[in-house]
This record gives sequence, C-alpha cells and structure tokens, in this order.
Amino acid sequence: MDTLILEPSLYTVKAVLIMDNDGERLYAKYYDDTYPTVKEQKAFEKNIFNKTHRTDSEIALLEGLTVVYKSNIDLYFYVIGSSHENELMLMSVLNCLFDSLSQMLRKNVEKRALLENMEGLFLAVDEIVDGGVILESDPQQVVHRVALRVTTSRSPLLTFMMLL
Repeated sequence: MDTLILEPSLYTVKAVLIMDNDGERLYAKYYDDTYPTVKEQKAFEKNIFNKTHRTDSEIALLEGLTVVYKSNIDLYFYVIGSSHENELMLMSVLNCLFDSLSQMLRKNVEKRALLENMEGLFLAVDEIVDGGVILESDPQQVVHRVALRVTTSRSPLLTFMMLL
C-alpha cells in the first residue's frame, strides 16, 4: 500500500477572502501561486461563492482545497488551505478574524462598516497570518496589536481604536 507521507509545514493558509452578498470581492489575500493571475482568482472566488452562499455548513472541499467559511449579514468570510490541511486550524483563523473585526467594529460586522475601516482589516489579517503561516489565534491579542500599530502610525483610525 503506497501511502503519501507529507512533510509538516507551517504554511497552512493559502488565502483569506471576504466577499459581499453578491459575490464581489471586498478583500482577498493569496499566500501562494495556486491562482497567480487576478482573472484566475476572480474565477475561483466566483466558484466558491456559488457553492457556498446558499448553504449553512462551515466547510467545503473545492478544487482540491479546503475552504472554511462563515457568513454574517451581507458578508462572507473564507479561509482556504490545502486539501490535507487541518480544518480546525483553518477554522481558528476564521474565528479569530471574525471575532477581531467584531470587536473593532463594535459588533457591527457589515459591508459598510468594513469598507469604512479597511485599514483595521488589513492590519488584523497581517497580525493573524503572515505569508500563509498562522501567527495568532486570539482575537484580544489581535485587537490590542492593531491598536498599537494604529497609535504609532497616527492614522485616522486612531480615534476609533482609542475608544476600545
């Protein structure tokens, strides 16, 4: 019996996506060259959205990839890993992202609020995943680190984060 033994790897996340309820990309970050062009990425995202937007499950296997997802009001959050990736690890990234955004947006996780606070989203994703490697899974730590980064950069998001 031939068994494929895979080398352990820290590179668990292939992509993080956020789409609206029409399937349009609001945020996408790909960590490898599975889909190297924007055209291929958009086709993949359309396929994912069509397969997941009417279901209540949290996981899908699609195009040889493991996709964990969550929807909230008018947003769909996706974390994508390889087919042999641990679904619980991917789900911890998804939950951390959602919970961090929920705290940063004061439980108002919807398209308008997210678009008004994209800088916080970019910083949060960078704190959770770097190059496909999971760095943090505690939303409290992510929110704290985002607040620190915002205060040092003196951005418009500073006043928002100082209210936390």
